[in-house]
Amino acid sequence: MDKKLLTPGPLTTSIKTKKAMLRDWGSRDEEFIDLNHSIRKSLVKLIDGEDEFECVPVQGSGTFAVESMIGSLTSNNSKILILINGAYGQRMKKICLYLNRNLIEYEIPEDEIHDLNKIEKIIDENNDLTHVLVVYCETTSGILNPIKNIADLVAKKNKSLFIDAMSAFGALSLSCKDIQFDAVAASSNKCLEGVPGVGFILVKTSTMEKAKGNSHSLSLDLFDQWQAMKKNAQWRFTPPTHVLAAFYQALKEHEKEGGINGRFIRYSENCKIICEGMKEMGFTQLLPKELQAPIIITFMQPKNANFKFKEFYNALSNKGFLIYPGKLTVAETFRVGCIGNLNSKDMYDALKAIKDTIKELNIKLT
Repeated sequence: MDKKLLTPGPLTTSIKTKKAMLRDWGSRDEEFIDLNHSIRKSLVKLIDGEDEFECVPVQGSGTFAVESMIGSLTSNNSKILILINGAYGQRMKKICLYLNRNLIEYEIPEDEIHDLNKIEKIIDENNDLTHVLVVYCETTSGILNPIKNIADLVAKKNKSLFIDAMSAFGALSLSCKDIQFDAVAASSNKCLEGVPGVGFILVKTSTMEKAKGNSHSLSLDLFDQWQAMKKNAQWRFTPPTHVLAAFYQALKEHEKEGGINGRFIRYSENCKIICEGMKEMGFTQLLPKELQAPIIITFMQPKNANFKFKEFYNALSNKGFLIYPGKLTVAETFRVGCIGNLNSKDMYDALKAIKDTIKELNIKLT
């Protein structure tokens, strides 16, 4: 029996999504080419970008997609502001350093959101700034960054906005009709509930057309990948066919559930159950309700001497639930995800497992 993954990804997937991987595909076969085209079309539709955006998939995890986005859509002449309040903002900074991009960082603690007045001040003091990079939902803490407000400011300043939407895409609204951006990176195995192995970038056609020659890497060159897919709808190099077949099935299930809104409703209910249940037991949640995204929740590790994360983790694993270690620099924490193919019953079952575990390990929370 598979364990329930209370993590930010990889996630618990549906039986149909798992079964979709049982078939072998020819990557140059017309049927697979049609499947790939359908995936790309569905992803563009999720941001209401049919007339303005291209979808370019890449092999690999979400970080491959983010590096491909930055490496292909900026140049050595770019100057980039990175908004950091967690590990994934830090990762974008690290990518920019590898690429020798000129960058400015505005870093704040992981449990805070950026001050729009300070962002505006930084932009105004750097006339040569070209791009702003931001994480929509920072998985480090589960914080929901004010993406609409940031996008409006960046648009007002006539700069280019790139969004890492790994832990948001498919469950949190990202319509290009409401939120102005030039590119967004995401992956198959988060809120879309596919399996790991494919990332994708949704990018304005006008931005993509200027990207030739920017990339530091052949395999991560979005422009070259885009040109190849325009020519014959095929991947340049061997695609993860089984992963894409699972992704195709997962997207059908996403649509059937009601799309972004349907998934948001289920995840929000899952999140509410976990937050209320953990509070009732005596656990302390890191973020206030208004900053908490319904994706993954960070809890403070109890001060009780009997709490040792590895023992706590292993005991829950033995009961069929996998949680996530903390990633904060400001405090000792652990994380509980509420996304994936999980429902309210799974959340209540998880809470019972946690309650039984703290009793077994004699962890006093009050």
